[in-house]
Amino acid sequence: MRRPPAFVCQTGVSPQIATTMPNQDDIQYALEVTRVLQEPDRRIDTFGETRFEFQLLSEPMDRIGQVRIRSGEMQAQRPMLLKPDGYRDYEFQGFEDEAREKFDELLDRMRSQGRDLAILQYGFQFRRSDIKEELVNAPMEAVREQVLEAARMLGNPAQAIIEGVDDTWEISLLKFSLEMILQSQSINAFDLKRRGLI
Repeated sequence: MRRPPAFVCQTGVSPQIATTMPNQDDIQYALEVTRVLQEPDRRIDTFGETRFEFQLLSEPMDRIGQVRIRSGEMQAQRPMLLKPDGYRDYEFQGFEDEAREKFDELLDRMRSQGRDLAILQYGFQFRRSDIKEELVNAPMEAVREQVLEAARMLGNPAQAIIEGVDDTWEISLLKFSLEMILQSQSINAFDLKRRGLI
């Protein structure tokens, strides 16, 4: 069996500590340029927790010809089913007294129209302390090809390869999480309907 290609890299690079919170433009930019280069083969499990491994590639803003590779795990918790009856427990702080009554009327009207009001709630978790970093001395194109080739050779069905922005890399992970939720919703809803839970 062939071994994955090797990198020339510096290990043990200390994580960058953000001195300022990203502004709305930084967040928007990260959402626009982040790309999932390789999706995991699996989706979020309906009846259990799902573990994804990721490698996030980004170019440090202050260095030319280098790529930072962050590796870690994300855990998607089991989707929680929120049924319409649970909405009755919501509190309406700061609203007029009639807000509860109008909300209940709206729920009853939507039910009478045959609308399914069940909602799936998703949660992701990753521990920042478990993130490993490598700084690779090569251009992004070469690193991207090598990382994708190594992932193909290993064949890990839980592996995601993401290309994002160095300063706002957490936003890149958030975008990946949202994409996994969107791709999993119909499967999870089908599984729940098949078991008569929706």
